[in-house]
Amino acid sequence: MTDNSSDRILHGLYMSRINEVMDYIENNLSEPLTLEELANVAGFSKYHFHRIFYVFVGETLSQFVWRLRIGKAAVLLANDPKKTVVEVADECGFANGSSLGRSFKKRFGMSPLEWKKKKSKDSNLGEFESNLGMSDCNIERSSSFSRLYNHSIDSFSRRMNMGKKAEKVDIMNFEESTVAYVRYIGPYAGDEKLFETLFNRLCSWAGPRGLIERKGAKFLIIYHDNPEVTEEDKLRLSVCITVPEDTKAEGEIGKMVVPAGEYAVARFELDTTEYAGAWDWVYGSWLPESGYVPDDRPSFELYPDIESSAEGKKVVDIYIPIRDM
Repeated sequence: MTDNSSDRILHGLYMSRINEVMDYIENNLSEPLTLEELANVAGFSKYHFHRIFYVFVGETLSQFVWRLRIGKAAVLLANDPKKTVVEVADECGFANGSSLGRSFKKRFGMSPLEWKKKKSKDSNLGEFESNLGMSDCNIERSSSFSRLYNHSIDSFSRRMNMGKKAEKVDIMNFEESTVAYVRYIGPYAGDEKLFETLFNRLCSWAGPRGLIERKGAKFLIIYHDNPEVTEEDKLRLSVCITVPEDTKAEGEIGKMVVPAGEYAVARFELDTTEYAGAWDWVYGSWLPESGYVPDDRPSFELYPDIESSAEGKKVVDIYIPIRDM
């Protein structure tokens, strides 16, 4: 079997799991559909499931569920005039008629009742799909509403391979490490000044204690929340330096342990605009072809050198916890 054939099989296994989740969602739209439940259907750790779903499907899990719910509601309201708004809301997984109404207003600029009046009984499904914006998602989809989420693996591969690729990816064992950190809560994407400030605050504490020059000291950034599913003002990150176990944390400096385990380590040279693309490449292109799935431990960035190059880029190692598929 050629390497390309092996890659396609492994990629197909990931895609098969995502398809199972999408089938499950469509068949259970009236249910709450919790993250734990859907991650279990996919066979992925809930810690990493959102990102994997996003890079494969092109929209977040909540966006996908919402789009299928509002789409089904639109079809039911137009095709079955006897159904009330409350009945449709219940059948499509909305908390109540008011929740459905707000979603309709957001999506179509009108109420569910106005939608019912506007659409005739004999409107065809193709017209509905056009009105529902089924082409909004970046993935190629079939014209049938019941199969709207099926897409081409080749198309996905072409899309992902245009992203930022790692210089290399190694499989490594990471030893349990104690880190001291400065934590930040809020938006951070592309904010170079923010990261510089956080590193400076950490170094101002660590420098006088001899922790920066200590042999084996490493700088990390741990992202505790997925930006695809967490509001910007609630995103948490920790800028860290490895320290001896008996180091005393004080003031704004916290201390925690990064667990040991096997990691895929992807090395990049990035400017501030390229981080998201690098993470997406690891999760969406390399990982599905690797024979591994993410383990239930935090991912992080490790900086061999926190100084930028003349071109304003930093060498960054992205660590993804892994286990055999």
